[in-house]
Amino acid sequence: MSSDVSGGASGVVSADHAEGYRAGRTLPLRVEAMRQLRRRRTLVIGAVLAALPFVMLAAFQIGGTPSRPDRTTFIDLATASGPNFAATMLFVGTGFLLVIPVALFCGDTVASEASWSSLRYLLAAPVPRARLLARKFAVGLAFSAVAVAMLPLIGLVVGTAAYGWGDLKLPTGASLSAGEALPRLAVAAAYVFLAEIVIAALAFWLSTATDAPLGAVGGAVFASIITGVLDAVTALGGLREWLPAHWQYAWADALQPQLEWGGMVQGVSLSLSYAAVLLALAFRGFARKDVVS
Repeated sequence: MSSDVSGGASGVVSADHAEGYRAGRTLPLRVEAMRQLRRRRTLVIGAVLAALPFVMLAAFQIGGTPSRPDRTTFIDLATASGPNFAATMLFVGTGFLLVIPVALFCGDTVASEASWSSLRYLLAAPVPRARLLARKFAVGLAFSAVAVAMLPLIGLVVGTAAYGWGDLKLPTGASLSAGEALPRLAVAAAYVFLAEIVIAALAFWLSTATDAPLGAVGGAVFASIITGVLDAVTALGGLREWLPAHWQYAWADALQPQLEWGGMVQGVSLSLSYAAVLLALAFRGFARKDVVS
């Protein structure tokens, strides 16, 4: 095993032959998860996501049932049933809202250690660099998955309490039974998470390249906004299919009378392909980085 040091300027002594040292036992997932769970930003994001369904419910109670004569969306059907309210929360979160916690959990994780000047001490423990990144990204993804699942799940509970348990009415005019709608909503939420992995990987790569957490998180959010704007430029034609934002609402195919996988498969494939490249850049760059923070 090669020595893992925090850089030439830090002067960390190798622990290759230290008695009892096992690289595979350093930085357990449970320890890293508890560290991230106790952070204030985690609690704030959790509170905001938990409160959002109640805010939407209050808005519907005050403003009444939305309706548009030209077209129908999930928002227009939000008050039809609990499953409809859950689908509405997923619709509201897709595109921007859920990008923020994903970028925060994955973009803040390494850069924050550097900004606190504690990253070099983690490496001096010594935690191998590749293991450090793998652990931090895994925990960031786990928290991101919980964030994505929270929105429709709490929406389902709140919507059922407010509007009752019933069929999921679709914008096309069809409907799904409540029993069939639940696994379809689970598929839709899983797709949203997988489609956001490219944002997670981008934020994580930026986190390894900068000591500014806000720069890493903001960079990933900004990239998401830009791809969304470009996707709206119809002059780009087929080139838009190479943008992750082009497939962000493909989860709606899971909420059709006949489940369609085509768009979701393309969206997930694109997201994972870009994520693999970005993660490779993150691991390669961090392995050669002189960490002095």
